[in-house]
This record gives sequence, structure tokens and C-alpha cells, in this order.
Amino acid sequence: MKSLTLALGHYAHSAAVEDGRAPVDGYVTKPVEVRPIIAAYRRMIRDLEFDVCELAPVSYLMARDAGIPLVAIPVFLNRRFHHGDIQCSPNSGIRTPRDLEGRRVGVRAYSVSTGVWARGVLTEEYGVNLSQVTWVVDDDDHIEGRSPDNVERVEDGRSLGELLAASEIDAAFTGNAGTGRAGNPATGWEAAADEPASTYPLFADHEVLERDYYLRTGIYPLHSVVVLRAELVEQDPDLPTKLYAAFCDGKRAALDEDPDFTALPRLARQGAMIGSDPIPYGVDSNAATLAALQRFSADQGLLRGQPEALFAPGDYPDC
Repeated sequence: MKSLTLALGHYAHSAAVEDGRAPVDGYVTKPVEVRPIIAAYRRMIRDLEFDVCELAPVSYLMARDAGIPLVAIPVFLNRRFHHGDIQCSPNSGIRTPRDLEGRRVGVRAYSVSTGVWARGVLTEEYGVNLSQVTWVVDDDDHIEGRSPDNVERVEDGRSLGELLAASEIDAAFTGNAGTGRAGNPATGWEAAADEPASTYPLFADHEVLERDYYLRTGIYPLHSVVVLRAELVEQDPDLPTKLYAAFCDGKRAALDEDPDFTALPRLARQGAMIGSDPIPYGVDSNAATLAALQRFSADQGLLRGQPEALFAPGDYPDC
């Protein structure tokens, strides 16, 4: 049997694919440990290092746009809303989204998916002129050369958390997209910086706003997509269908063991909030989200065109 190397984050709903309980027909899966998984994104895009890899969805669109030989299947292992991800400096005076215009806002890299989703919300929901915000970054984009002129790189080695605490930036994204880490992805990276304690959220009632946003738009932001090297599909055109079926089987096995998603409390909370499956796979059930992802990425200057097809040809019933 052929082998497939897999680089995925730690998820209960994909574990069965990695360990073979949900087999990929005709293949043996060989998991590769990469922590944080974000480090695998860069290695996959730049070196095609793995056969199958979790990837940031915006990075995937940019890779396709740049002609990198990667294709995806509609498996989205992670989701999250982003209204609660922007924290403001206590001295900023920011009260509404439009107050971000003329300010400096920290984000790990301009193309990081959290930033793209949140900027899409800011402009489409609140009328923020993104070109009037200075985006301050402290890490590289996976695909470089797409950032607009209003992006500024931190050059003195300080983290976004330090800059926000010192009020040298007015707001910043939290967690891995901003103040919750420092430097390039490396072991222990997620815990490399402390979130500033004195900041306040741009949206205080973010969960209410997130649920309203979902109910009005159907948009449930993607945070990962499963991709594979295009040459593998050329060698076996049925591989995308086989791989997708295995991920669906793995998801069902996880739900049989843990129907309330207790292993992943954030996803459980999101599922309760939207009243639906917190990790839907497939094209049809994600149509509004995929359209928004492409629209936001294009509007923010990250794509030079639109891919003819987002996914490899295959059979992808919603699961």
C-alpha cells in the first residue's frame, strides 16, 4: 500500500484518520508531529514537505493564486468567530469600529486568516475604511509580496503585546494572531508572550454579535482546510474522494464517542451558539462562508485572480 504523510493539528475529529481507525482506501497514513501546526503551513507552501497538511484557508487561496501545486478537499478542521479578537489600548479612546481609522493595529501577519476575517467584518458590517488603518506586523506572510502600503513591520524585536501595553499601537488582535505569541512559529511559541491585562475589547458583547452575524449571513469563519500535493491527485484522481470519506468517517467516530464535543469546549460553545454542527464539512453547507473567504481575500489585495475551482475534483457530500 502507498503511504501518506499527514501534518494536522490535534483534533479529536481527525485523530482516527491519523491512527488508521478511519482508513484512507489503499493508503497507510503516517502522521508527522509539527507544533505549533502553523509552522507546518509555511513548510507546506514553500517546500511541499507533506503529502497532506492542514493549512490556513487564506494561505491556501494565495498559494493557488500563486500557482503552487496544492489542492484542497472541503474538510475544515477548525472554526472560530472574530468579533472578540480585537483588544484596544486603555489610552486609545477607541469606542466604535470606525475609531480604528487613523490608528495603528497589531496583527501577526497581514494575511493571517484571523485578520482577513475580522477586516472583512469591519468593512462590510461597520464601514471601516481599511486603507486608513496602519497594520503593524511582527511576522512574515507565508506568501510574501501581497501586503498593501499601509502595513508596517516591527523592526526592534518587541512583541505586539509589548507595543500594545506601551500604547505604541492602539489595538491588536489577541492569541496566535497577535499579542498571545512572539516571533516566528516555534516550539512553545503559543506561550511566548503574555496578553496585556489592561486592554478592553472593541466588541464587549462579541458572542451576541457573532451569533447575529451568523444567523444573518450564514458565514461561519474557517480556520483550516485540508490540502494535498497536486501530483498525488494526478497519480490517483480518486484520492481526494477517498481522503474526504476518511475524514467524514473520523468525524463520525469522534461524535459517537463524544457527541457533546467535550474534548473541544470552544467548538462545543460555538455549536450551541449557532444551533448547528460546529465543524461542517462539504461544499454546499459552506457556500456562504467560502464565498466570503474569497471576497474578503480579494478585497484586501491578497489575490490577483480567482481560482477556477477551490477543490480537487471529487465526491464531497456534506458530513
